[in-house]
Amino acid sequence: MIVIIDYNAGNLTSVKRALDYIGATSLITSDFKKILDADRVIFPGVGAAGKAISDLKSNRLDLALKEVFESGKPVLGICLGTQIILESSQENNTRCLSLVKGDVLKFPDDLRDTEGRKLKVPHMGWNSIKLKRPHPLFDGVPEDSEFYFVHSYYPAPSSPDNILGETLYGIRFTSVLSSGNLVAVQFHPEKSGRPGLKILENFYRWSGKKNVE
Repeated sequence: MIVIIDYNAGNLTSVKRALDYIGATSLITSDFKKILDADRVIFPGVGAAGKAISDLKSNRLDLALKEVFESGKPVLGICLGTQIILESSQENNTRCLSLVKGDVLKFPDDLRDTEGRKLKVPHMGWNSIKLKRPHPLFDGVPEDSEFYFVHSYYPAPSSPDNILGETLYGIRFTSVLSSGNLVAVQFHPEKSGRPGLKILENFYRWSGKKNVE
C-alpha cells in the first residue's frame, strides 16, 4: 500500500489517479497510524512552504514522515514535498523538516538563458534532467525525457552526495535529490506523461535501497 500524505497542500488526487493508472494500490490520508503502517509513502504538495510546515505540525504529520523515513521505507517527495524536507526555505523564511541538509533558494530575479534572454519565474513547463548517477527510480526512463515543472524556489542540498539529478533553467539547480530510502523530485511525475508514470511505477516496485531486490 502506498500512502499519499494529506496535509492540505493540494495536488493529491492527480497523484492518486496516476497510481491507479499503473495499478498501484494507494490511499490519501492524514491518519498518523495509516502513514506509519504504509509500505511506501508519497509526500507531494503545491503552495507555500510556511503554511505547509504549519499544517504538517498541527497534525503531527512532520513526526510521522520522519518516522517513516527513519524506518527505511521508500519515500517519494514531489514539488513542495521535495523542498520542505530540507532544513530551511527562503520562502516565508521557513524552518523545514531537516530530513536532508540544505536549503531552499529563490530563483534570481534576473534569470537569463544561454542567449541572454530573460526567463520567467516561476519556472513553468517542460524541461529535462541530467542524472548524476543511475538510480532504480529512473530505470527504463529515456535520457532525453522531459518533465513538468511549476516552481519559483528550488532545493539546494549541502552535500553533492544528495544531488541525484540537475536541470538547467538560467542556472543549474537540483531537480532530483536522494538520501537512502528517500528520493524527491522538483517536477511533477503525475503530470509528466509516460516518463513520469514510469518513475511512479518504479517507485511502486522499489525496495528503498540502491539496487532493486
